Amino acid sequence: MVALSAKTNLTMVTEFFLLGFPGNQLLRNIIFLLFLLVFGATIYGNLLIIVLVSTSKNLYTPMYFFISQLSISDVLLTTNIVPNLLHILLNNGETITFIGCITQLYFFSVSEVFECLLLTVMSYDRYVAICNPLRYTSIITSEFCVKSVVLSWVLCFFVSIIVTITPSKLSFCATNIIDHFFCDIVPLVEISCSDAFIVHLEIYLLSIALVIAPSTIIIKCYVCIIVNILKIPSSTGRQKAFSTCSSHLIVVSIFYWTLFSVYVFPTKGQSSTISKILSLLYTVFTPLVNPVIYSLRNKDIRKAIQGTFHLQGSSPCAKIDLILLL
Repeated sequence: MVALSAKTNLTMVTEFFLLGFPGNQLLRNIIFLLFLLVFGATIYGNLLIIVLVSTSKNLYTPMYFFISQLSISDVLLTTNIVPNLLHILLNNGETITFIGCITQLYFFSVSEVFECLLLTVMSYDRYVAICNPLRYTSIITSEFCVKSVVLSWVLCFFVSIIVTITPSKLSFCATNIIDHFFCDIVPLVEISCSDAFIVHLEIYLLSIALVIAPSTIIIKCYVCIIVNILKIPSSTGRQKAFSTCSSHLIVVSIFYWTLFSVYVFPTKGQSSTISKILSLLYTVFTPLVNPVIYSLRNKDIRKAIQGTFHLQGSSPCAKIDLILLL
């Protein structure tokens, strides 16, 4: 650990120390193995979705196009956070350079902002599909899908620059120890000895624009969706309609609940341990469950896997492999 004097300013800071999860080495080794398995499964599941959507004609639909983009974002998030987390668990902490810290914060912001925007677009897609199905193909066109995704990527890269520039200008003089497992903006601001009013104002304004506003749109879409589903006379029809958006609603609920808990309305007196556990939900576990909830139990995905791996007439052993894959 590197101690910094009170006169040390930003230009003299060369590294931070990520504290991670200090404690018993045996427990950290067990958690390491768990997160290593999660990391492998996350990369495998999301890359599988990306490959299937790119190669299977049956998956050339707006919904799967958006899901593949979500998988790209999840791969970016996972590779940015988890390898460093694994290193921290093995070594009871990790030293990270100032540039490395800001870079990690930038790409973390990119993936999180993109997911906020994309989940909003996907909610609108489900809204049109259920509430205005006759006009779905004329509204949710290929051009709309490409433009909305490109715009989301452009906005997330631009907004992330703003998110990282302001904290990078802070001064750090009391300590360089970050009580977290990655360089998040909140714990970074907490160890600064500068006036962080501008940073807190920035977080507040961006939370309104990127968390509260999209979540409001999503809620409005799902209110309309639920109202329309309840109008369907048959229970089978209602169940079928709800199944098309239930997976998205689950992912949205988990993602936005953790974001609100950590950034928008953090619980008063919330400990660093609780904050880190909440952060684990959207940085480690959400990228894992996204492909499972959205796709890997989907009939279209199963058919695409069978077509890709040519398992239609394959041997019983190959079919067992497919079962294990799913």
